[in-house]
Amino acid sequence: MPSVRVAILGASGWMGKVHTMAFQTFPHFLGAGDGTAQIAALVQKTPADAADLAARAPGARVLTDWRDAVNDPEIDLIDICLPDNLHYPVAKAALLAGKHVYCEKPLADTAAEAKELADIARAKGLITRVGHGFPRNPVHDLAKEIISSGEIGELRLFKGCQHVDMFGDPSAPFMWRADGKLAPTGIVGDTGTHVFSFMEFLVGRVKSLVADNMIVTPRRPVLSGSALGSSAEALTGNEEWADVTNPDATHMMCRFENGASGIVDFSRVATGRKFRQAYEIYGTKGSLVYDYDEMNRLRLYSNDDRAGRRGFRAIDVGPDHPTFRAFLPLPNLSLGYNETKIIEAAEVIRSITRGTPMWPTFDTGHHICQIVDACMESARRGSWVDIAPAG
Repeated sequence: MPSVRVAILGASGWMGKVHTMAFQTFPHFLGAGDGTAQIAALVQKTPADAADLAARAPGARVLTDWRDAVNDPEIDLIDICLPDNLHYPVAKAALLAGKHVYCEKPLADTAAEAKELADIARAKGLITRVGHGFPRNPVHDLAKEIISSGEIGELRLFKGCQHVDMFGDPSAPFMWRADGKLAPTGIVGDTGTHVFSFMEFLVGRVKSLVADNMIVTPRRPVLSGSALGSSAEALTGNEEWADVTNPDATHMMCRFENGASGIVDFSRVATGRKFRQAYEIYGTKGSLVYDYDEMNRLRLYSNDDRAGRRGFRAIDVGPDHPTFRAFLPLPNLSLGYNETKIIEAAEVIRSITRGTPMWPTFDTGHHICQIVDACMESARRGSWVDIAPAG
């Protein structure tokens, strides 16, 4: 049974912990026939945080410099859970060192950087993966199956959204996600890419778009150690304030290469929306509707139903789908976010041991970064922007 030796960078952050759990857990649910993961190194810059990691992955070395992991000949896979601005330089260094790379989204700050990474990986024959985990929920495999079979006809319209309220309160503390140096594209790269991953997976390539980016709250108080979930309750009133230098919210319209059109919006300032994610896909023969509040349920409308009986019917994805059955024996018990990351981790290992790339690769990440670039450019120009085709 092959074992892939993994180094997780940014290991003590939320996503680093999720990835650690996923690599350790997936054999229990999805089997070890395609190999296992050995967490060989956990990398965290702050020594105090790094010291807490040892107990989570027995046998793993704790490092404070990502370069030590990249240059270690014993490491097979570099797993990047670092702030956005480090994705490109770390991934490039890892690829040049001959490592497979699994990188959280967004893949890079620009499409040019993402293309360079994809080109290097292709030239070196390395496996790559971008951490767009939401579409790995088996409900979206069902949606893709329905679309690919032609059951809802030719696609005409995609509507998608994702909203959170981490910055809904104007006094919510500043954090790195609002810093244009650490996260140059703001909500576009952070949350928009999740919607873009559904577009890429289910509908196809975008050929043009127009977008409006907004900074809703220009300044925020600085609270040491702020992260996702930090609230204004800890403020004393004596904090310094920092400028928000990347977008809080975006409205977008787009056209796909297959003739469909799209309407998309996303934000981090939707007060009361703790996590809102949804899409609607309309075709010439039917439509699909998904809402994260019913995470394992897809709603299907079909013109094939007889007159007087047409309407959206709910399909609960369950053990008929193998990646659901691996976790639960009954429908509507509900998979969650961590399960989608477990599925993702298993696919990463399978890709490496079989030598077969699986969606979403760095080529996928390049297309999604093209959409991000176009959003940023369109907002600056106030006009439609074309996206270069694949190739």
